[in-house]
Amino acid sequence: MEDILEKMKEMYPTFSKGQKLIASYIIDHYDKATFMTAAKLGEKVGVSESTVVRFANEMGFDGYPKLQKALREVIKSKLTSTQRLEVSSTHIDSQSVLRTVLQSDLNKIRTTLEEADPDNFNAIVEEILKAKKIYILGVRSSAALASFMGFYFNLIFENVRLVHTTSVSEMFEQIINAGEGDVVIGISFPRYSRRTYKAMEFARNQGATVIAITDNENSPLANYSDYCLYARSDMVSFVDSLVAPLSVINALIVAIGLKRKEQVYATLEKLETIWDKYQVYDKGDVGTEPGND
Repeated sequence: MEDILEKMKEMYPTFSKGQKLIASYIIDHYDKATFMTAAKLGEKVGVSESTVVRFANEMGFDGYPKLQKALREVIKSKLTSTQRLEVSSTHIDSQSVLRTVLQSDLNKIRTTLEEADPDNFNAIVEEILKAKKIYILGVRSSAALASFMGFYFNLIFENVRLVHTTSVSEMFEQIINAGEGDVVIGISFPRYSRRTYKAMEFARNQGATVIAITDNENSPLANYSDYCLYARSDMVSFVDSLVAPLSVINALIVAIGLKRKEQVYATLEKLETIWDKYQVYDKGDVGTEPGND
């Protein structure tokens, strides 16, 4: 999708006086305008609600809500952390934060489910299963997702490498040998990590199969991938919402685990013996002496 803000700038000379007022406000204050109703935006710039609706039509959208949705998709990667905080402070009632955030996360999972492509998901499962080596890339807030995936993949496969460093050069050094027959999984959500998708580009050029786990087809990760797995991660605040991405990764782990059921069973059975021997987990035994951890 073309960046709607850039399109707005290109079309600016063709707009009427009222439309220019709307465009100027959106371009200069997209962080606020995106969350305004047509009536509120019109009131802010001094035009009628119908003028705002006609502006949306002029931009090629079937109504103002479609324009608003396009703006929200584009600005996710443009908003700074401070802008996110400012937006959330005006849209979240401090007395209902828990309900608002949980409801928002529920909506993200619901949307992710509705947009899911089972055939694409199954194809990704098969690519991972036949990989000679699996590399998992995830930095910043996505490092938590990569670590979760890496933890469980290591119970299933013997050929997993988790790559999440603070150094750009170290990331490339760790995937230098990725090539044909290998799978590289890149995970990133707005604001997208340039380091991650540049590493994915390198791996793809080396002949590896590249899989992106990101939020939508406009993500820069999609440009460097053979397969994409999408999960909604619309912001609620300055905090990245990773609930839907984690759920999708969970589904991926479960699907692969079921395909390798016997191998996973044997591994877990061996681990249970080790965990018991070294008292890794608290089993709630009565009468155990404290301090023996």
